[in-house]
Amino acid sequence: MPLYETVLIARNDLTQAQVEAIADQVASVVTEAGGEVKKREYWGLRGLAYRIKKNRKGHYMLLGLDCAAAAEQEVARQLGLNEDVLRHMTIRIEAIDDAPSAILAKRGDDRERDRGFRGPRPAAGRFSSGRRERNDDREEYRARSRDEADVNGGEE
Repeated sequence: MPLYETVLIARNDLTQAQVEAIADQVASVVTEAGGEVKKREYWGLRGLAYRIKKNRKGHYMLLGLDCAAAAEQEVARQLGLNEDVLRHMTIRIEAIDDAPSAILAKRGDDRERDRGFRGPRPAAGRFSSGRRERNDDREEYRARSRDEADVNGGEE
């Protein structure tokens, strides 16, 4: 039987359990037709590139299907009729990869990263360099100020 990957986007006001229920409906349609769901990944609530039916976010779900073409068409029809599904897309693939998808792999890398250092502090004002003219209390500026004072004869 041919293999398919289906990605669906559900409304953001649904819970994860309700999105899983939609995936269960898809799985029941596929199993009734003699196929099976080989892969099932919940990608989470993610921002949309543009608003779809007044929604800015959506629950993403990936399903790897091993079913006949008629069963896939029925799944597409059911998802199109479901008001909770904003968009869905199905593609035919050669093989279903058992490893986590790129989305889940990227999420795992983000969590493992060290979040201690966030980079240099931004400038204090809109156009300033962030250094105070006279009141900079860092050692290198205090030392330079004293040296300049010695050169200028004790005046700053």
